[in-house]
Amino acid sequence: MAVNDFIRDHKDRFLNELLDLLRIPSVSADPKFKEDVFAAADFVKESLVKAGADVAEICPTAGYPIVYGEKIIDTDLPTVLVYGHYDVQPADPYELWDSPPFEPVIKKTDVHPEGAIFARGSADDKGQFYMYVKAFEAMMASGDLPCNIKFMIEGEEEVGSDNLDKFVMANKEKLKADVILISDTHMISMQDPSITVGLRGMAYMEVEVTGSNRDLHSGTYGGAVANPINVLCDMIASMKDENDHITIPGFYDKVQELSAAQRDRLNLAPFDLNEYQAKLDIDKVHGEKGYTTIERVGIRPTLDVNGIWGGYIGEGAKTVLPSKANAKISMRLVPDQDWREIAELFENHFKSIAPKSVRVKVKAHHGGAPAVVSDSSVGYQAAEAAMEETFGKRPIPTREGGSIPIVALFQKELGSDPILFGFGLDTDALHSPNEHYGVKNYFIGIETIAAFFRQFRKLSQK
Repeated sequence: MAVNDFIRDHKDRFLNELLDLLRIPSVSADPKFKEDVFAAADFVKESLVKAGADVAEICPTAGYPIVYGEKIIDTDLPTVLVYGHYDVQPADPYELWDSPPFEPVIKKTDVHPEGAIFARGSADDKGQFYMYVKAFEAMMASGDLPCNIKFMIEGEEEVGSDNLDKFVMANKEKLKADVILISDTHMISMQDPSITVGLRGMAYMEVEVTGSNRDLHSGTYGGAVANPINVLCDMIASMKDENDHITIPGFYDKVQELSAAQRDRLNLAPFDLNEYQAKLDIDKVHGEKGYTTIERVGIRPTLDVNGIWGGYIGEGAKTVLPSKANAKISMRLVPDQDWREIAELFENHFKSIAPKSVRVKVKAHHGGAPAVVSDSSVGYQAAEAAMEETFGKRPIPTREGGSIPIVALFQKELGSDPILFGFGLDTDALHSPNEHYGVKNYFIGIETIAAFFRQFRKLSQK
């Protein structure tokens, strides 16, 4: 009760601090925001110090730094490691935001009648990892920190976490913990809390198709010389069949097929197809034949074009036959697909289907492994009990379509199943204009995290 009283008494400050963090445009993908990314790291370090950490340090990497912090109260007690990221996605296109992406505002919505924080990074992942900082502060201030706590907050998650594996492998003893908590996922709803037990992996590719040695007049050369945009579109279209099944040879060889019982359990999660379509303003869902929408985003691999460009896209008309066309393509992967193998299969196939009238280049940007975590561990049981305490309802285990590559890394290198303890909603517009995070979600998350610490200590000592 003392912890929750402290949270309520400092509610305005807790919220304003998050708004200050959201004002820092820590976009890791764009070099022009480099100083802002470092500023966000400094903010996180200072927040840990103020919350009560005995150790708070900025650990350099070959890219952006990792912020590490800890409070060890008793080496005989369980230790909780918290992971999060302070970098954010680019906010482009800015013109589609209802308010500036780095000037957070709170507005009421149908989903968030108590108000939602509109800003880039509000849900992914500043709002979610900062819950842990505030829960830690509340437990410290109340004299009720039941477990040791460690923080590892990185600045490169949105660009593939290229340097995290090196840091983890070099600091295994430093990061040693009994459980790892990650809040970078979402729940089904505020009425139906859930805990994610599966994530897809990803292979992210970029392709270039080149025709002639320069842009050409489409009247003089059109019909006689290959148009790279047309060719690229044909090649991409051929990579799926009429059942939305990916046609890359060997793509499905290692896909882990779930049993009928496992699929039935997955589909027990509350889901209203009409409501889903209405939220997205679509008349019909689309995807691989033979699978439900829940299955398509949770247990099946995908191939999607994330961006495509070439030729003239300015105002008015320009009759050009372009020299080049490009696309960025991501593939979401499921157990037991290896992203490097899939990237190689993709490259070989893409080159094999290119007509001789063009030349192609393929580049693998980054990737990550899929992961499935246990729903019977002490950590999961503690998370389940904590959510039941604060939401008044037992959470549902779900699989999520997104990717958090470090989950598999933590499983392998730290020997622990992370608990995917997300408090966002799938309507929060992650990676999109008008990203937002519910004010109620933020505070119930802080209370639930504090409850987790109590439950984890109790269950660990049985």
